[in-house]
Amino acid sequence: MLVNFDINMIKTPYYVVDERLLIKNLEILKSVSEQAGCKILLAQKAFSMFAVYPLIGKYLAGTTASGLYEAKLGHEEMGGETHIFSAAYNQDEFDEICEICDHIVFNSFSQLEKYRDKVIRYGKEFGVRINPEHSTQNNAIYDPCSKGSRLGVTLKNFREDLLSGVSGLHFHTLCEQNSDDLVETLKAFEKNFGKYLHDMKWVNFGGGHHITRNDYDIEKLIKRIIYFKNKYSVEVYLEPGEAIALNAGFLVASVQDIVENDMSIAIIDASAACHMPDVLEMPYRPVIIDSDLPNKKPNTYRVGGPTCLAGDIIGDYSFDKPLEIGQKLIFCDMAIYTMVKNNTFNGMKLPSIALAGKDGKVKLIKEFGYNDFKNRLS
Repeated sequence: MLVNFDINMIKTPYYVVDERLLIKNLEILKSVSEQAGCKILLAQKAFSMFAVYPLIGKYLAGTTASGLYEAKLGHEEMGGETHIFSAAYNQDEFDEICEICDHIVFNSFSQLEKYRDKVIRYGKEFGVRINPEHSTQNNAIYDPCSKGSRLGVTLKNFREDLLSGVSGLHFHTLCEQNSDDLVETLKAFEKNFGKYLHDMKWVNFGGGHHITRNDYDIEKLIKRIIYFKNKYSVEVYLEPGEAIALNAGFLVASVQDIVENDMSIAIIDASAACHMPDVLEMPYRPVIIDSDLPNKKPNTYRVGGPTCLAGDIIGDYSFDKPLEIGQKLIFCDMAIYTMVKNNTFNGMKLPSIALAGKDGKVKLIKEFGYNDFKNRLS
């Protein structure tokens, strides 16, 4: 994979989003929305680079949030529709949530009973998140349908007697998955909860739809959306996060030192623990441009960060030529779940944020410094 911009224009480490690749994703999502007659929202939990929100807003219907701060960001920087779901709302924040959000989704009927009257007074729509109890993945940390999940109302706990005023049902069960898993989930959802949709205005299929991935079956997705719209006369919402910026961003880092301990170890100025935490959490091994699996090329290195955490290891890679101090490494697919999850453990400097425009020129959007570390503490 090649990058079509100058990686030397900004001091490392930095995240850079390629506007051309972002638009490519957005055009796919807009096409799905138009063909299926659905509304697609940006799930900000995955990607919250609000410098490109005006661009995203030209293609999507709005944003969805997991709390007040995300809701405010989407409302202020993109506009359009603002939706919110929280496992449990903070009473002190709820009036402000009602002021700026269009759809408010509750995780339980007890939360619905607590806040229903207030939402009605504000004239906003509200729904219930349900749990279809149908797992299509193996990683429990990302599976809202895993045993003992706190997310969504199961059929056993569903309160038909409390549906007055409820305008929609919401579920979120997928993570980086294709439309065949959605189809299986919809069968379970429809079997247990479909009868209630006839009295609803909308249904939200949640996120986890990897729509912009090359092998994603878009036609199957469109057919299921149209089926639901026609059968139940509801508006259908999707709220993908990763699909918006999938493969549209990079993390550029520099080699700081090379040490030896049974193998060659390259220490870079970026950290798995601080700057790409999903590498350790999922875990997974991100792609570095012009590298391969260990021992596939002549020179193999373990690549890790500078923190004191012994496990701050990104992975093992091989390269055509020996790495050199100061050499830049480009990590792929680093726009999603990076900027939104990074941290300043060990006093690590946060990577700058940059945008590569249509002309290939790289623009510095934000540079972080000592005060960003200090001001989070006391």
